[in-house]
Amino acid sequence: MNVFLKTEDEIELMRQASLLVGKTLGELAKHIKPGVTTLQLDKIADEFIRDNGAKPAFKGFPNPFGEPFPSSICTSVNDVIVHGIPDNKTVLRDGDVISIDCGTVFDGYCGDSCYTFCVGEVSSEIKRFLKTTKDSLYLGIEAAVAGKHLGDIGNAIQEHCENNGYGIVRELTGHGIGRDMHEEPQVPNYGNRNEGLMLKNGMCIAVEPMVTMGNRLIWLMPDKWTVRTRDGKPAAHFEHTVAVRRGKAEILSSFEEVEKIEGNLY
Repeated sequence: MNVFLKTEDEIELMRQASLLVGKTLGELAKHIKPGVTTLQLDKIADEFIRDNGAKPAFKGFPNPFGEPFPSSICTSVNDVIVHGIPDNKTVLRDGDVISIDCGTVFDGYCGDSCYTFCVGEVSSEIKRFLKTTKDSLYLGIEAAVAGKHLGDIGNAIQEHCENNGYGIVRELTGHGIGRDMHEEPQVPNYGNRNEGLMLKNGMCIAVEPMVTMGNRLIWLMPDKWTVRTRDGKPAAHFEHTVAVRRGKAEILSSFEEVEKIEGNLY
């Protein structure tokens, strides 16, 4: 396993890439409403990223099982957990949830973040589910400090979500990040404390709980990208790019722009 520790200069470039992702999600938040298609959102994101001097990291991303990813963002609506492909047929409706995963490449380094948005009015059960998932992200990040282990991150996420009655997807994980969008190590959202790779100062990882409102079983769709819950219940996905530090992890991405638009609803 080749895990690359980042210099302070590299981390700064990753911060710039990650903050642009946050700004892109904030721009998209202005447009998320009933009647909008996911393809419209993709076009907004692509233009915004390029206008800010970066390029979309996901467009053309290779797939060992099929065609490269065709779009600039992933738009995962309701029971789609991850990797939803934007199109003009998927129209947002009142009460939907949509997870938008976005990545940028800025000056050779990557940033990655995801936020699950409410479309119009959603139920209190959905809000509780989203809050639990979002809270689990920060609990995982609290464990992303030098001297702890990957299992500490996964355990924090898993315990919080499962104790609230939700499922943790096993087949998909967070990941290392740097010059490449996906680097070693994999960062599972489940595990045991004090197990797995020891974290070191300068490691950069994407922590990203992928949580199901029902059971954790999944389907991979024929496009070889879209992953859905098997029981058809909603999914949620929140993600930050993080630098492992001594004492306290440093979050390089941001939800600040999103929450200016959305408010901190959960």
